[in-house]
Parts: sequence; structure tokens; C-alpha cells
Amino acid sequence: MSTTVLPSLSPLLPARLPLPVPRSGVAGEARRALQQWLADLDRGLARAFDEGGDAGVLAARRAAAIDNLLEHVWVASLGEPRDAALFACGGYGRGLLFPHSDVDLLVLVDQGDAGRARALEQFLATLWDIGLKIGSAVRNATQCRELAAADLSVFTSLMDARLIAGDASLQREVEVILEAPELWPPRAYLEARIAERDARHARFDDTTYQLEPNLKDGPGGLRTLDALRWLARRLLGESGFDGLVRRGWLDPAERDTLLQAQATLWRIRFALHLEAGRPEERLLFDYQRALARRLGFEDEHSSNLGVEQFMQSYFRAATQVERLGVQLTERFDELFDDPDDCHRLNADFASRAGRLTLVDPELFIRRPQALIEIFVVRLEHTEVVGLAAETMRRIHQAIAHHGEALADSPEVLAALIDLLRRGPVAVDALWRMNRFGLLTAMLPPLARVFGRMQYDLFHVYTVDEHTMRVLRNVARFAEPSSAQAFPLAHQLMSGLPKPELLLLAALFHDIAKGRGGDHSVLGEMDAREFCRRAELDADDTELVAWLVRWHLLMSETAQRRDITDPLVVQRFANEVADWERLDHLYLLTVADIIGTSAKLWNSWKDRLLRDLYTSAHYVLRSDSEATPHASVRAQSTRDQAMARLISEGLDPAAIETVWDDFPQASFLRHKLAQICQQTRAILRADGAVPVVDVQPVSVRGCTDLFVYAEDRPGLFATITATLDRLRFSVMQARILNSRHQRALDTFLLLDADTQAPASAERAVELQHAIEKALRHPAAAKPARRGLSRHQKYFQSPPRIAFSTVGRLTQLALVSSDRPGLLAAVAQAFEEAGVNVHDARIATFGERVEDFFMVSGGDQAALDLTTQESLLHAILARLGNRR
Repeated sequence: MSTTVLPSLSPLLPARLPLPVPRSGVAGEARRALQQWLADLDRGLARAFDEGGDAGVLAARRAAAIDNLLEHVWVASLGEPRDAALFACGGYGRGLLFPHSDVDLLVLVDQGDAGRARALEQFLATLWDIGLKIGSAVRNATQCRELAAADLSVFTSLMDARLIAGDASLQREVEVILEAPELWPPRAYLEARIAERDARHARFDDTTYQLEPNLKDGPGGLRTLDALRWLARRLLGESGFDGLVRRGWLDPAERDTLLQAQATLWRIRFALHLEAGRPEERLLFDYQRALARRLGFEDEHSSNLGVEQFMQSYFRAATQVERLGVQLTERFDELFDDPDDCHRLNADFASRAGRLTLVDPELFIRRPQALIEIFVVRLEHTEVVGLAAETMRRIHQAIAHHGEALADSPEVLAALIDLLRRGPVAVDALWRMNRFGLLTAMLPPLARVFGRMQYDLFHVYTVDEHTMRVLRNVARFAEPSSAQAFPLAHQLMSGLPKPELLLLAALFHDIAKGRGGDHSVLGEMDAREFCRRAELDADDTELVAWLVRWHLLMSETAQRRDITDPLVVQRFANEVADWERLDHLYLLTVADIIGTSAKLWNSWKDRLLRDLYTSAHYVLRSDSEATPHASVRAQSTRDQAMARLISEGLDPAAIETVWDDFPQASFLRHKLAQICQQTRAILRADGAVPVVDVQPVSVRGCTDLFVYAEDRPGLFATITATLDRLRFSVMQARILNSRHQRALDTFLLLDADTQAPASAERAVELQHAIEKALRHPAAAKPARRGLSRHQKYFQSPPRIAFSTVGRLTQLALVSSDRPGLLAAVAQAFEEAGVNVHDARIATFGERVEDFFMVSGGDQAALDLTTQESLLHAILARLGNRR
């Protein structure tokens, strides 16, 4: 029988367990009493937790209480059979039950009979009736053995099996299965556990740092701790971390680190179950803010929210579990190494079965720069597969021993700079150093953002993980395989004379996040201080500091400004000042965007940044701040387009007839290829309007939609509503009026689902849909779609600002993203009688920053009355929905 007793937790818990009875007589009343007792138990545990109770203690006491409950129901249903026993499995078998965890049970029977089968059905049905979530299996010993031999999870569940009630002699049947040498011998068990871990982690992109991590199955989660205990038991016969300390496999500090991290994860899991009201293991956005409040985290300022502090506590705990989990698993694996496979690599390091070891165990204490040198040795010796577990331990111990002195050691800083001067290959070493906590020890500002999330949908990873991914992207650009996907980045990366400067800028570009000020300005100060201590020369220091300060300049200019405007390019080039900065800034910008979220990178942004780079490069080469007059630039584009179209056999007079209707802005704002394509489309129509032309893949890296139609109020709204219904995202819109009051509208589009240009089939569908909408504009309504699960947790009121730019008004809209947003804004323009001339659409995770150039009915800037009317019309359609 189970030896647990109902814990005396506090007056919050029910004091007496009502005795259940079988399904006869007053069984219904008895079950209701059990339901009430169970509800009282869980309410008491929840209150005890909210009053500061330890999650591990409470989970253990819930398990003990359920032990007693199950024993009572078992006896009431089956009596005391001599050939059947009830075992707890899984987490329950380990003596823990969180508020909504399943109660996993194994009923082991010696032989079957109809009477017992009915009694077992009654037993399990009673448990379901009173509200327990049961996972159960009824097997005999032979079935258990067969399943355990075939399935790692079944074998492991038997390792956790704990007798609750019934025939105690059957416990030996379980022990016989576990002791069978042919069932999952140690090496096979280890290999299977590693394979299971790798497959599980692959589902989470092999990183602890997810916006919505799984605290049970994700890297560094509770399953990692369970697996370490299973391995310790199977390979060493030890049941817990204390046993590993006695055997010398963990030192006391490492054990304490694991136990502290486990306590943090248990506390979060307990709170998550209470908050979700079900056995949820994912830290979804739905719960993160509420969990932060429940666990006592408060907002410090807008750059250090309570929810961000809470998630940082999770990420730090998970990272500690992951680091020590890797170390212990490596040590288990070393049990099967060939002891004779050992040779010296240099004076300080040796290889044992392909794992790096120390010749002198005190090397890292004696020469702290060797903490970096060992990773250099691994780069140089490709036959080495990793670090020995003892070496990993020595690294952790040395970091703790040296403490803050690592950041101030000239020898350590010199070794780090030497590593960086190896260029892109150094990134692999930096990544591994970060996994050991070595980078954060050498760079204290990086330690502050270790595990730091940003509570939005734009930044997919924590700051430190994002930094590592940016570094990896930089290294990727140098690989020959990147020449096709990133031709400009590959060319520039290959030509950098000092790639270490770009690596340093990548390391520091976000290092000041969360401090409450402009992270670019604060990061520049950190970068300068580091360069000073590392004794970089003045020019190198200046480049690194400038890149950190202005690392957002290129992306913001490209996505928020009209880069076809020479003045915009000129101002950007003036800020950059020289080619060296431009090359480095382009590389850092592309690496930063991809490292923020792979979903942010698309052909549109690729083309946009390359265009800005090329235009700025030309300006810097010209060594002049003067820009050609608009009429000169327009005439140049016109002459080039005419030459190209004539070469295709088109009639110059017909071309001029078309262009007589084009405003000068067409030749200023459109690329040469676009002018030619628009002209061809109008000529093919032979005077008929509307003209709808779709180029699936244009020179701008998007699908190019051109509409030439009679201008009318609401035309922009009609087109955007149709695009929304077809699930196209608008990257940019150019709305021009011809001399004969026709609209020359150009939209650059990406498929909303794939973020890629449209397929040929989708392009045809788009053309037909726009043509139909222009014939029947009243039928063109935006699709009605609700907010996604993610979006609804990141809604904030729209912010709208007006400013006068020449004869037009610029409307800047900053808003939470939502389905149909652009179509809704277009309807507001129609309602307020406002004309749209230009639109730039930029989406950053859950936030959009859209800029529109608009005018009133008189084609002039909006007066205050019209601005107020438009403001109300937009807010009425967007509001602050949740």
C-alpha cells in the first residue's frame, strides 16, 4: 500500500476525506461529497500558493492527498485483491501533481476475470465522475514487458511507477522488467534519450528563446530535468541529483543551480495551471501578463515591463537547465568512450575520444585567457566533436572564480579581439562561448539582456539570442552558398578589411535594451568603453560606435521614407558620410532584420535596401550635395524609356500620346521598367479604360499592380478592399492623377500568407478581381476577419499625426496591426473626401507605421476642419478593438 498520508497543510485544505462507496445505494451522494472534497483541496492549494506557498511542496501535497483518495476508491471498488495493484506513473509517480496535471495510472493484474474487469471499470468511472483527469492502462506483466521493450516511453514510465494500492508483491514484477539486461541497456537507453531530446527540441527551433515557450517540453524545460534523472538511474543507479553529487558527477553548486532553476519552473507551472484552468504547458501571450502579476512582477518603466521581467526569469532558469543538461549528458556519453583514444593537441589541450580536455586542470584559473583559447583550438581542430564534461565544468567554475575580473583582464580582452580578427569563422566560437555564459561574463552589459524578451510580435527572440543570430547571419554572408540568396551582402562581406569591427558592432547593437533610454545611444557608450579597454585604435572605435548608434538608420529610411526622392537619399548619404560605413551598415541591417524574425525578410525588403545602398553609393561617389533638378531627372527617365520602347518596335508618336496624360511625377517616382510596362499596357488597351496590368514579379521584388482608370472618389478604397479580400499585403502605393483626370495607381504587393510575390495563377486571379471591382465598386467590400490570437493581446489605440509637405498633407499612422487595416483607412479617406497620392506601408510585428500623402478635394493640403473629420473617420473604423 501507499505510505503517504493526507498532509496537514493549513486550515485552507479540507480536513476529512469522505469514504466513497460503489455505484449502489447512496453512491451518487458519496461521489458528490468526493467532488466537493476535491474542489476544496484544489481551492485550498491555490490560496496557499497565492499566499506564498512553495510550488514543489504544494504539488507534492496534492499528490499525497490524491494517493489517499485513490486508495479509498480502490478499496471501495475492488476490495483488497491479491493479484491486482495500482501504480502511479509519470510526474504523479514521482510524487508531484500540479493543479491540472493528469493522474497517470497503471493497473497491473496477474490474471483477468470478468468480475474484476467490471470492478476496474467502476473504479475508473468513479474517478472521472468526481473530476480527476485520468490517464490509465490495465496490463499484465507480460504485456508490460513487451511494450517496454518496444517503446522507450513505456519503459521510462515503469521507472517512475510507484505503488499506491493493491497487491504489493506485484511491485516485483515491475522491478524484474527494469532489471532485465536485454531491455534498453545503458548505451541504447542513452542514445534513445538523446534522439528523443533532439527530435523534441527541433520542434522548438532548437532554442530556449521563443515568444511562447513550452516550459515542459522545450529546451531547458522540465522534461530536461526529468531526462537527467532517468539517465542517472539507468546508467548509474542514482535516483536524484544528490546521488550525482556523491558520485562526483555534479558539484554542490551545480546541483543547487539545477534545483533553483527547477523551483522557478515549478512555480511558473503551478501558476500557469491556475491561470489557464487546465493542464497548459505553453507560456502563451494569453497568460503572460496575468502570470507576471500573479507572481509579483511590476512594471519599472516602458522599457522594463513586469511581463518582460517575468519572462526573463523563465529564460534564465531554462538556460541554466539547458547548459547543465548538456554537460551531464556529455558526461553520460563519455562512459562509453575508448579510454585509449587520447592525444595531445598542444601544450594546454588534449583530445580524448574527440573531446577537448585540459592538460592542467587548473589552466583556466591560472590563465583566464585560455577560456577563449580553448574555443579557438576547437575551430582549428575539426576532428574534435566537443568539450569533455569535466572541461565544461572547469569553464563554469573558472567563470565563477574570476567573476568581474574577466571583463577587466587585458589578456582576456586581447584574446577576444584576436578571436574576432579571424573573421566570420569566429562566430561559431562566440556562439559556443555564449552557451557557456562566457560572453556575458566578459561583457557585463550583455549579461543584463541575457534572457531578456521584448513583449511584442516583432522581436521573436530574447535580446541575447537575437544578437547571436545576427552574428550568425553576418558569418553566413561570407559563405559561398549565400552568393545567390544575398549577392550584395556576400560581395561586401568578402571585401571587408577588418570583419572584426562588424562583429563587434553586431555584439553591441542591442546591448542596452531595457535600460529606459535610447538603446542606440546607450549602446554606443558601451561600445566605446569596450573598444577603449580593448585598445582599438581611434578610427576602428569610431566605426564600431557609429554602427551601434545608427544601426536602425538604413532600415528606417528604406521602410519609412520615399527613397525614390533624391533629397531622402541625399540626407541618408550625408549621415553615412563614406563608403566604408555604408558597406558595414548594409550588412548589419540585413543581418539584424533576418535575426529579428525570418518572417520579416522578403524580396521587397531585399530590393528596397539594395536600392537605397546603390543610390547612396552613387551619391557618395559623386562627392556632391547637389541633387539634379526634378525636370532634369524626369526628362532623363523619359528619354531612356523612349529609347527602350522604340527598340521594341513601338511607335514614338503613340508613346508620346500616352505620355501626354502622364504627370511629371510618373517619371520621378517610378523606375524605368515600370514606366515602360505601364506604357505597353495602355497601348495594348487601344484607348479602352480601365486598364489593369499585373506583373507577378517586378523589378521591386514584388507583384506590381497598375490601374489606369477614370478617377472617382473611393477608387483607392475599392482597390484596397479587393486586395484585402484576396489576401494581398500592400508594400507601397503610388496614386497619381493624369492630366485628363484619370488615375495612374501603382501597388507593390506580396502574398499575405507567403510574403512572396504572387504566382502566375494568383496574378491572373488578381487582375480579374480588380477589373470586376472597377465595374461594380459597390460590391467591393473588405473581408470580415477577426484578430488573430496573437494580435488581440497587442492592441493599442491608433496614433495619427498630420504635417504639411509642400502642397500636400502627410498623414502618419502608427497602429496595432489587424486584418483589413489599410482597407478600413481607405474607406475613411473616401468618407472624408480625401484624395490619396502616395502610401508607404511598414509592418513591424504587431505594429504598423503607415505614411500617406493626401490632399483635399481642391488638390491642396488639408485644412484643419478636414483633418479633424478624417481623424474621426479613421478612429471610428480602427478604435481600440480587442
